[in-house]
Amino acid sequence: MNVKKRLRQIAISCLICLLAISAVGQLPKQVHAESVNSNALNVKAKSAILVDANTGQVLYSKNADVMLPPASMTKVMTEYLVMKAIHSGKISWNTKVNIDNKVYAISQNREFSNVPLRKDYQYTVKDLYYPMAIYSADAAAVALAETMGHGDEKNFVDMMNKEAKKLGMNHTKYINASGLDNVDLGKNRAYGGPNDSDLVTARDLAKLTYHLVKEYPEILKIASIPQRNFTAGVNKPIKMVNWDWMLPGLGQNMAKFTYPGLDGLKTGHTDLAGYCFIGTAKRNGHRLISVVMGTNSETARFTETKKLLNYGFDQFNLKTLVKKGQTIKGHQTLPVSKGKDKEVKIAAGEPLKLAVKNGEDNNYKVSVHLDKSKLNSDGKLEAPVKKGQQVGYLTVSYKGQQGNDFLYKNGAKIPVVTAEADDKANWFVLSMRSVGHFISGIFSSAFGLVKGLF
Repeated sequence: MNVKKRLRQIAISCLICLLAISAVGQLPKQVHAESVNSNALNVKAKSAILVDANTGQVLYSKNADVMLPPASMTKVMTEYLVMKAIHSGKISWNTKVNIDNKVYAISQNREFSNVPLRKDYQYTVKDLYYPMAIYSADAAAVALAETMGHGDEKNFVDMMNKEAKKLGMNHTKYINASGLDNVDLGKNRAYGGPNDSDLVTARDLAKLTYHLVKEYPEILKIASIPQRNFTAGVNKPIKMVNWDWMLPGLGQNMAKFTYPGLDGLKTGHTDLAGYCFIGTAKRNGHRLISVVMGTNSETARFTETKKLLNYGFDQFNLKTLVKKGQTIKGHQTLPVSKGKDKEVKIAAGEPLKLAVKNGEDNNYKVSVHLDKSKLNSDGKLEAPVKKGQQVGYLTVSYKGQQGNDFLYKNGAKIPVVTAEADDKANWFVLSMRSVGHFISGIFSSAFGLVKGLF
């Protein structure tokens, strides 16, 4: 009995050791899975958001729908509208810009971010756009606003608010084109009372940046210029150093802030707004957009941005869930009425890409939504059918813990199209089909009758 008892004790001890070794072997995986999460970021800003620039997918947010003063980040809308006017042919880079008393007075205030402007010199849109985008020149922004607004900044501000609504920026109120607080502008304010300022949410600024970068990517070539000389109308060139310290090329003193892949976009600071920054960076074809509002120092806006971008690039990978031309299981074809062929293949009209969180590939599900207005009462397409004809769209649903938030309700939505054409069948083929259906109907009725007798 003593021998058996001893053997049992040894066996139990071995089993405990094996279980302990197994648990230790699993520990690194558990630590890795929980090492970084959005709740642990501790972003020290009044408001913040991180967005995938491809789909508008929100990867992180903090008080993203609280309206706050944006300071010079207001100029992103001014940049957008001027770029839009250039692309539509309403103005050009060489359009002449006159400087009135108001703009001149603002440009001479060295407490603002400015390049001095002259009333007796005619500038071009390009002369002023670059100082606005690189050096955040306030007077340059107002001069461009007056040019776009037929000599009145108020008209341009009306355009800003109208465009904001169009872009779904539903929690935005602009009162000027520069982002300066009215308390600083004094009598040179456009709209609002003496203590008012522009008000925007981080989400709305992300929406605006999303459109600016997608529609006019050349803005990044301008916003990423680390320094440039302003020479228009001055005897001695004025060195404009970009306020975005995360850009490369700003010298050794700023090297610690440099972020690989970052190429924009806009800083902002006033006493009311605190220190703010819209950042955008691209790595391995994956672009992110970040917004921080109301940080407490000039350096904090960049360190908090770095937190957001590191989280996005480290924890998410841009993946193609559906390739262009790929068919979706259960929806490979659509029936066609009166076509040479009785059905056509349908497929994704564009690739469907999404920022997928590490280890969560199986939490994303692709769904097909057919456009019923394109189908007849029998659920068929009517011939003739053209190749590439849109018949619906694809969406992605997510069942993980990160949520499924997008800047826009349609989220990751791409068209479903016909992958082949189908001409209308001639009268003979249609007649033979009718005869076939008629005979088939007779046999079915007869079979049913006979079956009913037994």
